[in-house]
Amino acid sequence: MANPYINAPLTPARPRMYNSTLAKVIWTLVPVITISLCAAVPFVVAAVKGVIKPWLAITYVAAEIAVLVLATVLDPQGDATSPVAGLLLILLIVASATHTALLDDDKITVGK
Repeated sequence: MANPYINAPLTPARPRMYNSTLAKVIWTLVPVITISLCAAVPFVVAAVKGVIKPWLAITYVAAEIAVLVLATVLDPQGDATSPVAGLLLILLIVASATHTALLDDDKITVGK
């Protein structure tokens, strides 16, 4: 008599983005150090590794381009009178660093 729990095939584990805590810290610092110019890079790497779906990486690339263009358009003369451009960049840095740190969290299921 076969037991379905014992004889069931093992489900493959989801690929991991980080091999160590140091790797997680380094990948999380990428958007912060590059001042959001490389905010989407961890998501593109995660999509290539199979950690997340490609649509999520494409969304991050589009959002990064949109925020950077919008921040440039808000201050066309460069007189830095509008704080909105800096606020947009800070929000992009914080959001991308937070989401990069959560790439390997098993409780998050969106895009995985």
